[in-house]
Amino acid sequence: MAYVKNLFDSNFIQYASYVIRDRAIPEITDGLKPVQRRIIHTLLKTDDGRFTKVANVCGKVMAYHPHGDASIYTALVNLANKEIFIDKQGNFGNMYTGDGASAPRYIECRLRPITKEILNTNPKITKYVETYDSRDTEPVAFQAKLPLVLIMGAEGIAVGMSTYILSHNIHEVIDAERKCLRGEKFQLYPDFPTGGLIDVSGYEDGLGKIITRAKMDTSDDKKIVITELPYGSTTESLCDSIEKAAKNGKVKIASIQDYTSDSVNIEIKLQRGVYTKDVVDALYAFTDCEQTIYCNLLVIKDNMPVQMTCTQVIEYYSKQLVGILKQELELEKAELMEKLHLRTLERIFVEERIYKKIEQQKTEEGVIKAVKDGFKPFRAELIRDITDEDVDHLLKIPIRRISLYDMNKNKQEVQAINDRIKEINRLLKHLVEYAISWLDGIEKKIAGENTKRRTKITNINAVDVKAVTKRDIPLKYDEKTGYLGSEVSGGEEKLKCTPFDKILYVRKSGIYSVSETPKKLFVGAGLQFCGFADKESLSKVLFTVLYRDPQTQYVYIKRCKITAFIMNRDYFLAPDDMEVLHIDTRKAFCFTLNYVKKPKMKVFNEKFKAGDFEEKSLKAKGIRLAAKEVQSISV
Repeated sequence: MAYVKNLFDSNFIQYASYVIRDRAIPEITDGLKPVQRRIIHTLLKTDDGRFTKVANVCGKVMAYHPHGDASIYTALVNLANKEIFIDKQGNFGNMYTGDGASAPRYIECRLRPITKEILNTNPKITKYVETYDSRDTEPVAFQAKLPLVLIMGAEGIAVGMSTYILSHNIHEVIDAERKCLRGEKFQLYPDFPTGGLIDVSGYEDGLGKIITRAKMDTSDDKKIVITELPYGSTTESLCDSIEKAAKNGKVKIASIQDYTSDSVNIEIKLQRGVYTKDVVDALYAFTDCEQTIYCNLLVIKDNMPVQMTCTQVIEYYSKQLVGILKQELELEKAELMEKLHLRTLERIFVEERIYKKIEQQKTEEGVIKAVKDGFKPFRAELIRDITDEDVDHLLKIPIRRISLYDMNKNKQEVQAINDRIKEINRLLKHLVEYAISWLDGIEKKIAGENTKRRTKITNINAVDVKAVTKRDIPLKYDEKTGYLGSEVSGGEEKLKCTPFDKILYVRKSGIYSVSETPKKLFVGAGLQFCGFADKESLSKVLFTVLYRDPQTQYVYIKRCKITAFIMNRDYFLAPDDMEVLHIDTRKAFCFTLNYVKKPKMKVFNEKFKAGDFEEKSLKAKGIRLAAKEVQSISV
């Protein structure tokens, strides 16, 4: 058993680790999940500027992604609908209606050129590892220059944790990164492609919650038109929630029609005698027109799941942007220095006719030595020592090129290289300014209608569902069956209530309980009281309890109010082991005690007024009415 337990624990830890790191949670370095990264890597390798069938792309991604093509297809469609990396052609679904994309054999996609600018795909900078079958290599993570994890957002459920990152406007994110580089303060709030209204008072920099609402046109008193959706809803789910609320009597509407195509247009017609102002709050309270979304910005950082804030993500990417630009400049400088070295070698090789010195050599070693010796007088002009690879490069120069060698062209090329190296050195000394100028340039390239803020930030006063709900559900009690509830068919109607009310009911035995509006609850015959259990209602109800001690047969009176309770818990109005004879909620009434007849007894009954006795606390004991055995009472 111990072996099996250890094996299970080990395998479960491996599985949990795999789900967290390799499936559900995005990597902070590029903001992508593994399947998204593999899709982009495949498109980069096969990019020729033309559209490719999505089915073909999915097949090629399977060389990197050890799962079925269905998961790849879904991820590719979602990534394409973000409209950042992928151009799409064909039906990729409708984010408003929730309609799915066409089959992968009918739709096409291609990589956008801007992808190569946002993601660093240079293998000399990006780390690559072997694929799952060791037949190819794939990037561990691209280094992104923009915080894609905030721009695209992400959802994922792993083992023991989940992430829910809301999408943000790309221009606002770039501006935040620019301000961070300048040392200025910044604040980011979500922005959704479906538009709508949001309240960000509970949004704690990527954590906390937001309240999102549909945008409505209420200019017509008899018609409401929904023009923008709350985040997380589609027109289908929204219409379903409205129809359900109407069926349950929560919202009074005559009809609902969905005319959505390229923009949202849901038309709600109201019943006769009902006006827009009477329905709007109910729509927010009982339908998906208003939703609360809880956020959790969880990412993989340094191979571990870490909860971050938007500010921390922007600070991370600001440093990463400067680091990437520095690496790119240093790599370009090294390549230019190498190119300059080769151009210098070629010039000296041709100008000084060093190639003449190899004519008498009969061995390869002699040729290499003759070339190297020929460059010794010109060592000061060289950037570095000449190597065997350099000699090999020179010996491959065609005779025709030597005879037609253009010295002026060489000088111009060398001058251009030197100018660029000088510019690179200047940029390396002013990396922050260079990073800001890069952000300015990339922002101009993505400018357009599709990148403007769509979601309006506003203050949303939460609708009190209880206040909006009308008390129109009859709560009935059937004396014959002993059932109390909203779904009891026969019996007497005790009151009208809502599903959110708390109901106090007192049984014949004196036991009382408080619960939400019961559908069908057995309380037994002889129900003494049924009413609302809110503070205001209970303050008006004074309970008078007449009970008898089974041992002495003496009767006591207790007058009290119920001020506190725990839901769905039984309480006793009288002290324990007492027999409850009568419970009354009238403030003033009379009752008679009928005593047990005994010899020499002159008075066999006695009349009392309930109003003569003071109100006491719920836990107090009652007052004994007479030191005589009571047979019965008459009220």
